[in-house]
Formats: sequence, C-alpha cells, structure tokens
Amino acid sequence: MRVGFEEGLGTVMVDGIRLRRSTSGASARRLSASFLICLMLIGIVACESKQPDPSVGKPDAPSAQSGLLRLTPEESSRMELELAPVGQGQLRTHREFPATVQANENELAEVTTLIRGRVVKVHVDVGQDVKKGALLAVLHSMDLGVAEGDYLKAAARLHEAELAHARAKELYENKAVSLAELLRREAAMRTAQAEARETKNRLELLGVTPDEIDRLDREHTIKADVPLRAPFDGRIIMRNITRGEVVETHQKFFTVANLTDVWVVGNVPEKDVRFIRKDQKVDVVLAAYPHAIFSGTITYVGDTLDPATRTMRLRVTVPNPDRLLKPEMFAAIRVYAASSPDELSLPIEAVQSGPAGTMVFVQRGPGEFEARAVKLGDEQGDLVQVLGGVRAGELVVTKGSFALKSEMERHKIEPTP
Repeated sequence: MRVGFEEGLGTVMVDGIRLRRSTSGASARRLSASFLICLMLIGIVACESKQPDPSVGKPDAPSAQSGLLRLTPEESSRMELELAPVGQGQLRTHREFPATVQANENELAEVTTLIRGRVVKVHVDVGQDVKKGALLAVLHSMDLGVAEGDYLKAAARLHEAELAHARAKELYENKAVSLAELLRREAAMRTAQAEARETKNRLELLGVTPDEIDRLDREHTIKADVPLRAPFDGRIIMRNITRGEVVETHQKFFTVANLTDVWVVGNVPEKDVRFIRKDQKVDVVLAAYPHAIFSGTITYVGDTLDPATRTMRLRVTVPNPDRLLKPEMFAAIRVYAASSPDELSLPIEAVQSGPAGTMVFVQRGPGEFEARAVKLGDEQGDLVQVLGGVRAGELVVTKGSFALKSEMERHKIEPTP
C-alpha cells in the first residue's frame, strides 16, 4: 500500500487513489487524523489477509493421488501393526483335482462259474482275506456230472480200441489177419483217442482242474462238484451267493480285490492339462483323513477330453499297505508345479480387497504406508505367490492391514497401481 501527501495540491494518494483534502489548518489537521485512522484500519485488514496458511509446516493430509496413508505414533501403536518382508525364492505351488478311490483293476477279479449249478456251501464272507487258490464256495452241477460221465466213457472206449489195435498188430505180424483189418483197428483207435481228447477238453473248459481229472482217471467216480477258488491273494469286497440257490453262468458270486495298491481316479480341467505328465509324483488328500497326505504316482493320463465336461481323466496309483484307502472314498489329487527361483511371495494375511482388486500396504517410512495394488498367483499354505506390484524385501503390513484398509477408505485413498 502506498500513501503520499501532495501539499501543493491539497490531496493524499492511497494506493494510487487520489483523495482531496481541505487547505485550512484546522481542517487539515482533522483530515490528517482521519486519514491516519483509515490507514491503520487498512493495515490491520491487509495483515489479516496475509496471515500464513496454518497447514504450512504440518504433515501432508492423505491424498487420493499419492496413495499414501500417514499415521501418528499413537495411531500406529493403537493398531498394533506387524510387518513382514516380501520373500524371494522357489514357492511350491500346487493344483488340486477332485477324485475318487477305486480298486486296482489289475488286482481285481470277479469270481463266476462256467457251468450252471446249485450252491452246496459258502466258505467265505465279505471283508475276509483269502489266499490264492482258497476255496470260496462249492456248486453241484448236473451238467458237470454228464461231462464227467462222457469223459469216463470215452476213456473206456479208448482203452478198448487200444487193446484191439494191439491184438490186430500182433496177428498181422503172424500173418493171421490182413493189412486191411489192422488199418481198421488203427482207425478205430485214433477215433477213440479224438473222443477222449474232446471230452477232456470239455472238462477243462468247464473249469475242472488237472488234479480232478487225474482223480477221475484213478477212481472212475463222478462227483459233479464245482469249486470256486480265489484267483490271487486279496480280500472279499463283494458276495452275491447264498447256499441252496441255483446259479447261472452270467452271475457274479464274489469280487476279490488286492487293496495293497489302489487307484485314485480324477478329472483335470482343460486349462490344467499342461501340468500333468505320466510317472509324475503327486500327493493325495482324502476327506476321511484331512490331515494325512498319501503319496502316489501318475500311471495313466487320458488321451482325450470328455466333450461334456471338458476334463481329462487322470489315474494315480497309491500304495495302501494299511488299507486306509477304501474304494469310493472322496479324494483330491494335488499336483505340484515347478516355480522360478526368483518367485516372490508374501503372507496371505497381508492381502486385502481394494476398489480395483487385491492390494497390500507397503511401509514407506515410520508411520507412512502406501496402499499398492498387487497381482497374485497360487497359494501355498500361509503364503501366496506375487506376480506383480511389489519388490523383494519390501515390508508389508500383515496384522492390522484391515484397520489400515478402513482408514484408507475413510480418507478416500486410491491404491497405487
């Protein structure tokens, strides 16, 4: 503000504004006093208008553009914040696929019969362990009796034909019979041999063992019993036979399974097929044993996808010495994927949901935190893979991150991309 007096002209200049005054002495004194009072008032107003900004010298308020959140020491102490560094190194990530436990079909057998008969006795029940060749049940079959009778008749005819041929051969050598008679006896013997082989083969096709055929040759007695025996060591997991009933050849009487190894069969989505390879070691987790992990090997990878579900069939062979895995149990196949040595990870506890996705709070200084958007990958236990947004070694807030999120929303802070 500029003030000047021009005595000759009887005027006063205030900030370029010309004010006229009286030329008389008393009037001039009164006018000067009035102008002095006006000048004082103008100065007070000017000083008030130029007072410093109270925000100058104080910490910056949270800014939506900066993405920073500043806390006083009291606020930090009240929130009880805990920090953890962003880790770097191989992270063992995995994918899980739903599956069910099934019996190893290479060690599974359906016990049936090749001949119709009546059940005489049942020797085993469901859940019983059996050895190879153990007697499961006995049938009595009229059809088998007929077949054994035909075998004994054929054997008798063969014996008679062999004796006749031997006599004819001896007589021919003594010139007692003609060559034609010898040839006729030889032909009859060969026919009897063919009939004997045919009846023996029929017994074998009906399941008669060589020991039983030898017994027929020795004792010449028809039993007509059909024994049902275990094909290998295993456990009876199904029984469908009752004493006294008449059974047919299409029926299944027992299912014998060796459960020392089982199959875990699952379905892999099309997007995860690239992670699967044969002979790969995997883990199997069962709903029945949530805290146990069973190791297995991929023994079959499907060659085609199911057109309806867009999934590929996967089979894992799992050792089962304690018989804990039972057919039809629900399971999950856990396949681990190899990761890079430069893989970044951080605790899942540090991750919060923000307006544009997932985010974490990175410490920038004492009481200063940056809300930063991150891109996450697979989870592994309490850690999660980080694909972008942070650097190795940066400190992120774990405990108390939700409180910081609430504070961020109160100040309308946008996470830094």
